[in-house]
Amino acid sequence: MAGRRKIGVLFIPGFADWEYGLLAASAVDWFGAEVVSLSPDGQPVTSMAGLRLIPDRSADPSVNEDLDALAVIGSDTWATQEAPDVSALLKAVARRGGIVGGICGATLALARAGLFENAGHTSNGRDWILKHLPNYAGAAHYRDVTHAVTDGRIVSAPGSAPGTFAIEFLRALLPDQRGQLAEMRALFAREYGAVS
Repeated sequence: MAGRRKIGVLFIPGFADWEYGLLAASAVDWFGAEVVSLSPDGQPVTSMAGLRLIPDRSADPSVNEDLDALAVIGSDTWATQEAPDVSALLKAVARRGGIVGGICGATLALARAGLFENAGHTSNGRDWILKHLPNYAGAAHYRDVTHAVTDGRIVSAPGSAPGTFAIEFLRALLPDQRGQLAEMRALFAREYGAVS
């Protein structure tokens, strides 16, 4: 995976507006990556805030063979019967050694694809993920923390942690950029340090 990295960001209806911005903008502006937007069928999707996104492509693995990484964005829809099955794409990216990340409800998509079977991971709480997927493979590897977790090339985060999700995802994808990623973490931390 030499050269400019290409990151796919997968959105479904009702996607959480706050969960992808730090990752996508930082990847492009600070690290020179290319970001492409995906929806399951390539059709427009609307966010929780009512913003309409027109994706670049669908989640068909055959049109995403150029992705070095895939970030799946949360939505309440992931926890319903209407949740799309995007396992083929997640598995395809993981098989070729790409980074696969999920935040908030999207951690259910990674669990359904079996990506947590051998990977430490987190979500919106142990009880929450077990409520939706009581028998998912890898439940014993769950880490009950409030920040993103990286294990190998799998990144997961609760919906309340878009900052650490962005940093951990980029750290997994760009291990040679540790210095700049440390600066990024310090920059984000200053915001919270200033609050009394």
